[in-house]
Amino acid sequence: MRTHSFLTVLLWSSVFYVVRMTPSQKRTNKHSHSERITGLSENDGKTLHRTKRGWMWNQFFLLEEYTGPDTQYVGKLHTDQDKGDGNLKYILTGDGAGSLFIIDENTGDIHAAKKLDREEKSLYVLRAKAIDRKTGRQVEPESEFIIKIHDINDNEPKFTKDMYTASIPEMSGVGTSVIQVTATDADDANYGNSAKVVYSILQGQPYFSVDPETGIIKTALPDMSRENREQYQVVIQAKDMGGQMGGLSGTTTVNITLTDVNDNPPRFPQSSYQFSSPESAPPGTPLGRIKANDPDVGENAEIEYSISNGDGSDMFDIITDKDTQEGIITVKKHLDFENKVLYTLKVEASNAHPDPRFLQLGPFKDTAFVKISVEDIDEPPVFSRPWYLIEVDEDAKEGSIIGQVVAQDPDIAKNAIKYSVDRHTDLDRIFNIYSGNGSLFLSKPLDREETPWHNITVIATEINNPKQSSQIPVFIRILDINDHAPEFANYYETFVCENAKAGQLIQTVSAIDKDQPARGHKFFFELVPEFAVHPNFSVVDNKDNTAGIMTRRNGYSRSKTSTYLLPIIIFDNDYPIQSSTGTLTIRVCACDSRGNMQSCSAEALLLPAGLSTGALVAILLCIIILLILVVLFTALKRQRKKEPLIISKDDVRDNIVTYNDEGGGEEDTQAFDIGTLRNPEAREESKMRRDVIPETIFQIRRTAPLWENIDVQDFIHRRLKENDSDPAAPPYDSLATYAYEGNDSIANSLSSLESLTTEGNQDYDYLSDWGPRFKKLADMYGGEDSDRD
Repeated sequence: MRTHSFLTVLLWSSVFYVVRMTPSQKRTNKHSHSERITGLSENDGKTLHRTKRGWMWNQFFLLEEYTGPDTQYVGKLHTDQDKGDGNLKYILTGDGAGSLFIIDENTGDIHAAKKLDREEKSLYVLRAKAIDRKTGRQVEPESEFIIKIHDINDNEPKFTKDMYTASIPEMSGVGTSVIQVTATDADDANYGNSAKVVYSILQGQPYFSVDPETGIIKTALPDMSRENREQYQVVIQAKDMGGQMGGLSGTTTVNITLTDVNDNPPRFPQSSYQFSSPESAPPGTPLGRIKANDPDVGENAEIEYSISNGDGSDMFDIITDKDTQEGIITVKKHLDFENKVLYTLKVEASNAHPDPRFLQLGPFKDTAFVKISVEDIDEPPVFSRPWYLIEVDEDAKEGSIIGQVVAQDPDIAKNAIKYSVDRHTDLDRIFNIYSGNGSLFLSKPLDREETPWHNITVIATEINNPKQSSQIPVFIRILDINDHAPEFANYYETFVCENAKAGQLIQTVSAIDKDQPARGHKFFFELVPEFAVHPNFSVVDNKDNTAGIMTRRNGYSRSKTSTYLLPIIIFDNDYPIQSSTGTLTIRVCACDSRGNMQSCSAEALLLPAGLSTGALVAILLCIIILLILVVLFTALKRQRKKEPLIISKDDVRDNIVTYNDEGGGEEDTQAFDIGTLRNPEAREESKMRRDVIPETIFQIRRTAPLWENIDVQDFIHRRLKENDSDPAAPPYDSLATYAYEGNDSIANSLSSLESLTTEGNQDYDYLSDWGPRFKKLADMYGGEDSDRD
């Protein structure tokens, strides 16, 4: 078997050498010579001559993916210097030398040690040389040769993507290009048909087709509708060897989506709709929604709604909800059940973005009828105006009617209405209203100068249903009457120079008036009749609401008269005419030659010339500071006098007086004389409070004498009541202590006062158990010796 295989390889190599190889003639010997070979050719038997060559090899070829049992024979290197005696050694270097390619250093035979893949590397460049084993010198120079790897069909076509996604508008014509798929084959395209790819469709017919050479997918059916089917999955196969039997193949999937075009008009699912609305619905209130269906998507399904006709086109409106593509019916104007109870609308729905290519399919719009019924509700009263303006004179009398508001119930029942004023808008309660007819009248007098406008709110309420009410603003303008007299516009500080001349203007006065006459203010000035002919000054009316004060003589003297009073009457020109008298104070002052004031007071004549104004101010400040100090000192002294005069042991306020004296027993009559307690005369006649300074002298109220034999307890109670009711009894906040202990104690007494009335000896041994505080008593009474003592 091995022999058979070896012969096969040699035969293949020989055939390949003859058919495919191109001889590569190289001469490396410096001294070339010719060798004559005589032989007969197949044709003419002529003598052949050949030139002797140094290196003897050709370009080598190998098949990839060799799977034989032995190594693949590549070829043989040989030089004419090789005598066959084993003196030459062949050495191979370059791509894969020693690992992929092995050379027999004695014979020059080259073998492939491993399986080769042309897709990894298609050719290898190697270098060979022959050296003399004895001398180590090269007998032939190093030369380069190439080993090429022949391709076999070992790679299937592969698509650039495992899955493709494409889209195409619906209703496209036949042959419309969708997408191009591409498959590549790693085999050698220049050797056979291993890399020649042909495309075919395995899934997706009859809707789509594929070009076998370019891989372009096209539509195969006309007018495919997205509304019927939107997604398609197409499987494309790529096969090498030109699609012939035995070729390798690969597949890919193409997901094709039909995109939408506006080829469908909107359609209402029903021809009529019914809604209702209360008559009180304000404008803008939504009443209901209607929707026309459009099988298209996106902007192709956008719908515009409009009211094309109907008796309610001016009362209602329709808007489009962009999110839901619904038409919303809304109220456009106020409804009135008493006026109309039913409205009919013709609503139209049309595409917002029609496609001109499909207009021939029909009108891209639809219509429907909408009926709206108005519901009656109990409405609040309605005023005859949106607001009221009332003008009233400021001198109108209290109780006089200044205007009227009118409201009525818009319902069929026409319920009675009562009126009232919102007191939040009339806190001063100046206005009032008759609840039955809405007439406004005054409750207080008006004053335009204080408040020229009043803005109040009037409320109208149904009597049968107080929840139904409405309000209206009422603007009341107070009209001016001439009820204020004009007066000086300012306080004038007028002076006249001592050296003034007759006819000199010393002051210009003007007037103001709180009233606002329609024709404007016009004031007149003149002296009072008593001073009509004033020997010193005169008043000249300037006819422009001002007047000038003029001097009537030459020279004025401060020493004689330092101040003049000039009464002036000011009139207005409104009806009724109002006037007032204003007194102008004119001081006589010393002036320089230019008329500038220097000094006006008469006292200034007596002051020394060296005392300046700053010195006067300083003196005045010192006086003020001294006065402040005196006031503070007086206040502190008064506060100290109010403090308690006596702070001693005798002060009965919050003091506890301890005597530490138990008395001398029943026979001791000097310890406390209860007679003093019984005698009310023993109290000091005019004993005052000792804790504060008495501000007034109280008259001590004398008490009625008590009987000598009165009970002590009753006596104490009466005295206590007397002190509580007497405001002059000192001290107010003290505790009055009386020598009365009350009834007998159930604990008995430790005193020996009653020991004489007790028969027999008493046992006082328990005193020793009461602790160290009672040790002295226990020693005195606790034993028999003590008793005997």
